[in-house]
Amino acid sequence: MFKNIIEGNTTPLEIVEVESVTVDIIENALRNAREEMDVVLFRTAMSPGIREQGDCFPMIANRDGKMVVGQFGSFIHGFMEAYNDDIEEGDVILTNDPYMCNGAVSHLPDWIVLVPIFKDQRHIAWSAMFGHMSDNGGMVPGSIPINAENIYQEGIRIPPTKLYKKGVLQKDIFDLILHNVRTPQWNKFDLNALVAACNTASKRCIEIAERFGDDVFHSTMEVMLDRNKIAMQAIINMLVPEDPRTFADYICDDGVGNGPYKIQCKMWREGDKAIFDFEGTSEQAPSSVNFYLNEDMFKMFFGSFTINLIDPQILFNDGFYDLVEVRIPQGSLLKPNFPAALSGRTHALGRIFDVMGGLLGQGVPEAMNAAGFSDSPHFFYSGYDDNGEWFQLFQIGFGGIPGRPVGDGLDGHSLWPGFTNVPNEFLEAYFPLRIEKYETITDSGGAGLHRGGNGLSAAYRLLCDGKIAIHDERWFTYPWGVNGGEPGMRSTKLLVRADGTQEYLPAKCENVEVKKGDVLYFNTWGGGGWGDPYQRDAALVLADVIRGLVSVEGAKRYGVVIVDGNVDEKATEALRGDLSAKRGDTQLFDFGGTIEELTARCKEETHLDAPQPIGVS
Repeated sequence: MFKNIIEGNTTPLEIVEVESVTVDIIENALRNAREEMDVVLFRTAMSPGIREQGDCFPMIANRDGKMVVGQFGSFIHGFMEAYNDDIEEGDVILTNDPYMCNGAVSHLPDWIVLVPIFKDQRHIAWSAMFGHMSDNGGMVPGSIPINAENIYQEGIRIPPTKLYKKGVLQKDIFDLILHNVRTPQWNKFDLNALVAACNTASKRCIEIAERFGDDVFHSTMEVMLDRNKIAMQAIINMLVPEDPRTFADYICDDGVGNGPYKIQCKMWREGDKAIFDFEGTSEQAPSSVNFYLNEDMFKMFFGSFTINLIDPQILFNDGFYDLVEVRIPQGSLLKPNFPAALSGRTHALGRIFDVMGGLLGQGVPEAMNAAGFSDSPHFFYSGYDDNGEWFQLFQIGFGGIPGRPVGDGLDGHSLWPGFTNVPNEFLEAYFPLRIEKYETITDSGGAGLHRGGNGLSAAYRLLCDGKIAIHDERWFTYPWGVNGGEPGMRSTKLLVRADGTQEYLPAKCENVEVKKGDVLYFNTWGGGGWGDPYQRDAALVLADVIRGLVSVEGAKRYGVVIVDGNVDEKATEALRGDLSAKRGDTQLFDFGGTIEELTARCKEETHLDAPQPIGVS
C-alpha cells in the first residue's frame, strides 16, 4: 500500500447535497474532459498505433481511485495497493509491469501514466491514461515474443516510478527507459503525449472545482458513482440468475505447439451480488499467451459489456464494483505465477468477451450476440529500408463483428469500438510496403437470420527484405453461431513469395524472413450468425450477393437460390424446406464441432496442424 498522499490543505472534503442540474453540468464537463484527453493524445503522439489507431484508454477518477468517466474501468486501485512511496503534488507516476501493480495493466507494452490532481494543495481526483507502445525492448521487434518463457524476455519492466517529482522531470530515468526500446523517438513522443493528456484532465478538474466548489465537485463524483451502482444493480438482477450457469470457450494455441486452452466461467447471483468463478480454466501456458486478469479488470469488462447491451446511455464507471465478486484460480491461464510470460495476453483478453456473452445469453437467448471478432490480431514487419534506416510496423487487424439481436454484424471492424484502422495511405507513405488488397472476405460471416460480419483480407506487398511476425486466433476453433445461426469462417495467413511459391503461415509465428516482392495475405475471421438463416428475407440475401458480401453459392447456406441475378422463389422454398428438415430443431450454440472433431478436421486440411492438447478437459 502506498505510504501517503501528502496534502498541504488537510481540511476534509465533505459530502453535500447537489442539485440535479449541477450534477448534469459537472457530469458533461467531465465527459468532455475525458474526450479532450484523447484529442490531446492523438494530436501529439507519434506512433501509428496510438495516433492513428487509438490504442489507449483514458479516465478520470475520484480521490479514492474509482473511475468516474473513462473508456474502461479504473486500474488505480491495483496500483495503490502495490505502490510504496509518498504521493505529492506535481508527481507523475509511470509503470508497465503487471506483477508490480496487481494487474493494473496486463502486459509490458502498455505504459500507464497516473497523475494525482491537487487544488489549493488538496488532493481532489486522479487522471490516468495508458497507451500501447510500439516497442518495449525484449526478444523481438514489437516486444510480444511468442517464444518467451518468462517476463524477463519481454522487454524493460518499469516498476511504479515517479517520472516527474513535484513537477520536475527525472531525466535520467526517462533516458534510461528510452535507451531500452527500439523506437525511442516514438516512445518519447507517445509518453509525453500521455502525460499531456493527463495534465489536461487535471486542469479541467481544477476549473470545475473552482467554479462549483471542492465539496460540490467531490459530491457530484459520488452521485455519478451511485447512479451507476443503481443501474448496474438492476442489470445484475435482470441478467444474472441465482442458479449457476457455466460456459467455456478456447484460445486455439500458444504459438509453440500447445493448446487449445480453455477459459471456463461459472456465474450465479447471491442476493444482489453477481459471482464469477473461473475454476476449470486451463493451467498457465509455458509461453506468452497468459493473461494476468485482475479481478477489478474483469468487473470493468462485465460492466462495459452489460451496459452496452442494455443501455449505452448509462454512464459507465466503477460505482458497481462491490456488487460483483470474481474468483480466479492462482496458477491458471488467467492468473499465472510470476515470472510467467504475458506479452501475448491479447487472445485471452478478447475471448473473455465471448465467454461473457455465452454466460449471459443462456438466460436471454433473444438478447445474445454470437461469437465475433474477440481479439486484436497483430502484424509486425521490421528491417532496414533501401536507405539503411530501421523501420518497424505494428498493426492491429480487423474482422467480422457477430450477428446480433438488432441486426447483422459489421464487416471488417475492430473488437474495440473506439479503434480505427490505420489508413492504407499512411502505411504506404511511412513503411516499405504496398496494400494491394483491402476488402471483406465473401461468405466469411456465419449464416443466420442476422448475418455475421465478414472478415477482412489485407494483402501486403513487402518492398524490402525484413522479418514479419503474426499473432492471430480463431484458426482452429470457430466463432460460434447462436439461436440457429452458423459459425463464421476461420482465419488464414498466406505468404506468396516473389517467385510464386505459396506458404500458409501459422496463426502465431515470428522471425519469418521475407524478401522484397513477397505478398502476405492477412485474412481474419468472420462473426458467427444469429438466428435461423432459413428465415432471413431472401431479398436481403440477394442484396448481400449484389454487394459482394455473399456469393451465389454461399446464398444456398440461407436456402436461397439465385438465378441470373434474381431470387428463384420456387426453388428457394423447396431448398429451405429440404434443409430445415435435414437440420431439425435449431440449437442455441453452434461451435462447428467438438474439440475432438476440430482436431480430426485439421488432418483433412493440409495447411493446418492441430495443437497438442495441454490442460484441456
